[in-house]
Amino acid sequence: MKLKLTNAKRLLSKNVVEKCEIFIEEGKIKQIAPKILQGADETIDCENNFVFPGFIDVHIHLREPGGEHKETIETGTKAAARGGFTTVCAMPNTSPVLDDVKTVKELLEKIKTDAHVRVLPYGAITRNLKGEGLTDITELSKSGVFAFTDDGVGVQTADFMLQAMTEAATSGKPIVAHCEDKSIVYGGVVHQGNVSKRLDLPGIPSISESVQIARDVLLAEETGCHYHVCHVSTKESVRVIRDAKKAGIHVTAEVTPHHLLLNEQAVKTDDANYKMNPPLRSEEDQRALLDGLLDGTIDFIATDHAPHADEEKEQGFRKAPFGIVGLETAFSLLYTNLVLSDKITLQQLVDWLTIKPAEVFNLPFGELIENTTADLAIFNLTKEAHIDKYAFFSKGKNTPFHNWKVQGIPFATIASGKIVYKEDSHD
Repeated sequence: MKLKLTNAKRLLSKNVVEKCEIFIEEGKIKQIAPKILQGADETIDCENNFVFPGFIDVHIHLREPGGEHKETIETGTKAAARGGFTTVCAMPNTSPVLDDVKTVKELLEKIKTDAHVRVLPYGAITRNLKGEGLTDITELSKSGVFAFTDDGVGVQTADFMLQAMTEAATSGKPIVAHCEDKSIVYGGVVHQGNVSKRLDLPGIPSISESVQIARDVLLAEETGCHYHVCHVSTKESVRVIRDAKKAGIHVTAEVTPHHLLLNEQAVKTDDANYKMNPPLRSEEDQRALLDGLLDGTIDFIATDHAPHADEEKEQGFRKAPFGIVGLETAFSLLYTNLVLSDKITLQQLVDWLTIKPAEVFNLPFGELIENTTADLAIFNLTKEAHIDKYAFFSKGKNTPFHNWKVQGIPFATIASGKIVYKEDSHD
């Protein structure tokens, strides 16, 4: 199929904007020019819209297999497409867990038939995420997994993490870590601080995250493994990662939109739409995360899209599962609250959603240039809307951002040359 985009605006280096046309054929960007005379099977008029490289999210939950009441590959990747994401990496805490080659291959077949965008699955570090025995990292590495993680629980012993990093380094795969020392979480459900006291809820201390990162960066130094920290949330964690990078250790890190935009003060009542792990931390932590992103300590942004059923989230902080959805709201929220307030530039935001994760994980995506895969995210930066969770493509409606007014609305998404989302023309 030949596809042409006309009247498009693209961002060049140093925030220079260029008007252009883009010609796509056989899944590739064949030409970018002021005017393209060649005819196409379909033309999209991008008047008033910016065209960016397709976004990359290395941390999402698709819940399939086993959690289809929360999300499926089909609904989750449809939500991703609507949010401008063309590559997503799915966590292995499914049922069954992605801890053997057979389960991974079955999932890859399901992805082929059901996914609207590119899905790269993770493999588990330990069998059934129990921390009691390592998976066959060498064999799983050959089966098509993206990286290894025990996301949601973390690896509790240095012994297992050392073994995992050693094998992963040999296989050339990253270890991606949910950092949480369970021995000092104390059954917490919110950040240990002002809000835990006000709502009389058990708190999760910041040290439970940072102490495990400190352990792991030293193990990464010992093994030479690429070690990536999920959803950084505390100022101490930022400091440890910054020091590790200065020491030349191969450590990278991500931060979520919700930790950048919210802190514990946003939690007014016992509303589990604000319950996530790690929890919303202090204002000081929130500032440290943005500072860490700006100085390169934190490498990029990932959503940790974690859908749950309404009845699960209605149980309140003590009983509800951790997690919120994020694929359909990430760009608009960040553009509105960080770019338009001059805290960051549009170029920085786009880079943190595209080329930065691609570079960290050596992915051949994230750039809007000729002769690359035609992954494109098209947004109207002046259009305004209110976030409506009831209109989400995701099965999960669990968001603290319902009714927030935003700018920067998705117009269309193209993945591998195929239109996977277009405003007002979806099913």
